[in-house]
Amino acid sequence: MVKIGVLGLQGAVREHVKSIEAAGAEAVVVKKTEQLSDIDGLILPGGESTTMRRLIDKYEFMEPLRKFADSGKPMFGTCAGLILLAKNIVGYAEPHLGLMDITVERNSFGRQRESFEAELMISNIADDFIGVFIRAPHIVEVSEDVEILAKHNGRIVAARQNQYLGCSFHPELTDDHRITAYFVSMVEESKIKNLA
Repeated sequence: MVKIGVLGLQGAVREHVKSIEAAGAEAVVVKKTEQLSDIDGLILPGGESTTMRRLIDKYEFMEPLRKFADSGKPMFGTCAGLILLAKNIVGYAEPHLGLMDITVERNSFGRQRESFEAELMISNIADDFIGVFIRAPHIVEVSEDVEILAKHNGRIVAARQNQYLGCSFHPELTDDHRITAYFVSMVEESKIKNLA
């Protein structure tokens, strides 16, 4: 069984843990950098990207997270987590982790009160997934080796690049665990490859 961490500094941590367990993997809430060496994949949850960045800096997670990425282990960013993964953020000079070759725009679907749900077709995962959008970013641009997995009203809301998966919405806030299960299978494949 693979062990998947959820970065536990801020955001929808408990819901991700529940979803990982429902998808048949072991879940760990990661609050210390040394826990990263003990997991096979990592979810960067939704929350508030600026606050998360402040906490990443405060608890000295930046370098260990980059090392984790360099080791080839899969990472999945949802909502604010997607912003942390992106190489470019509209209106900001510097990215956070800057791992995924995409450009994102923060709060591009409006403020908190404009939160909504939408049925999405997600390539290779589901053709009827209900995405929960809360102050969601969207992916403005992708490089050619990024696979676009879903769009909503013409805007890219889910994508994958190698071991990185990102989405604008909150899959953990539904009882549909298919996206988490897809990430679990990415982690399983990566673990087999690393053992080979």
